[in-house]
Amino acid sequence: MNRKSILFVMVAAAFAVVLTACGGGAAAELQAQVADLQGQLEAAQAQVEEANGMIEAAKAEAADAVAAAADAATAAADADPVAVTFEGGGDTLAAVQARGTLKCGGNANLPGFGFLDPDTNEFSGFDVDYCGAVAAAVLGDASAIEITPTTGTTRFPTLQSGEVDVLIRNTTWTISRDTSLGFDFAPTTFFDGQGMMVRADSGIASLEDMEGGTVCVQAGTTTEKNLADVFRAKGITYEAKVFPDNPSTTAAYDEGSCDGLTTDKSGLASIKATSLSDGDAHMILDETMSKEPLGPVTRHGDNNWGDIVMWVVNCTIQAEEFGITSANVDDFLTSDNPGHLNLLGVEGELAQALGLANDFCYQVITQVGNYGEIYDRNLGPDTPLGLGRGPNAQYYDGGLIYAPPFR
Repeated sequence: MNRKSILFVMVAAAFAVVLTACGGGAAAELQAQVADLQGQLEAAQAQVEEANGMIEAAKAEAADAVAAAADAATAAADADPVAVTFEGGGDTLAAVQARGTLKCGGNANLPGFGFLDPDTNEFSGFDVDYCGAVAAAVLGDASAIEITPTTGTTRFPTLQSGEVDVLIRNTTWTISRDTSLGFDFAPTTFFDGQGMMVRADSGIASLEDMEGGTVCVQAGTTTEKNLADVFRAKGITYEAKVFPDNPSTTAAYDEGSCDGLTTDKSGLASIKATSLSDGDAHMILDETMSKEPLGPVTRHGDNNWGDIVMWVVNCTIQAEEFGITSANVDDFLTSDNPGHLNLLGVEGELAQALGLANDFCYQVITQVGNYGEIYDRNLGPDTPLGLGRGPNAQYYDGGLIYAPPFR
């Protein structure tokens, strides 16, 4: 019994003495009430002590649960990685490996990125090389690819239908494509922006100078929407002439049907260098009308396949950061740097959860090269496009290219 309870009983007892002096009947009644109150207090005290015991037991049980969870987390961290099966996931990897070829949606009409040479009937370009990189990782053979040419209109249905395994075709990452169209985007391989090409002798020096003019644009692209948004915001009236694909859009502009031609600036550079009757007679305006992050695309529903494409891209980027190229990759197999050994699969089993051979990145670098090699081979200073790295430089050179760690 606590001090307050004892004090209460003593006071009650004192009253009982007083009442006894005044009259025996009243004293007896008060003593009975005091005894009843004392019994209630003792019962309440017992309940409090029981509750305190339950609280202490609960604390001990919670401490045991936390310790068990910590032990389980430690054990999981120390365990070897295992292949993952995703609930409701697709079977793209199994299908590709069983088929022996990678079906890649691409472009046949954009030199530097995706182009079908009519003389050799072979595809080449920055995006085509990334198709080869995925094939090298999955099949061990960068040449085991089948390119399906697509346009801005047909590319998405081609991927959605399963006709191709991956789409790597100068495609902009947007929220609607990533969600409502049911796609997943791998890391951006080329940061671009929309531009405008005009004739050098047209007197047009800015977008505002195109008031009342005509613009050739390809259907089914973000380019078409950006053009409308930018010109409306600037209060520029214009007429859009829309064509189904890149060759028809370019031909119309080259023939003089439009005052300007708009698409991604990299695409304009490609067209100016390779597709116009006199590329030197045209110029690309300085203004950039949009952000166009371009990269590979996979379907929703097969996270494992999306991870594979993602980490193939990251492999090429990380290799460039480490200075690992197709020419010197074998020298790094005996490196003292754990980062090099993890990337090349010499140590660890990082590829196991992807369902790939542990040397998948080694195969990519050996057969296709690192990011810088892929860029320079198709788009760099020694190519007709002659594009500098700009935002596509590595982060340590002021660019946006950056790979998460391989660990």
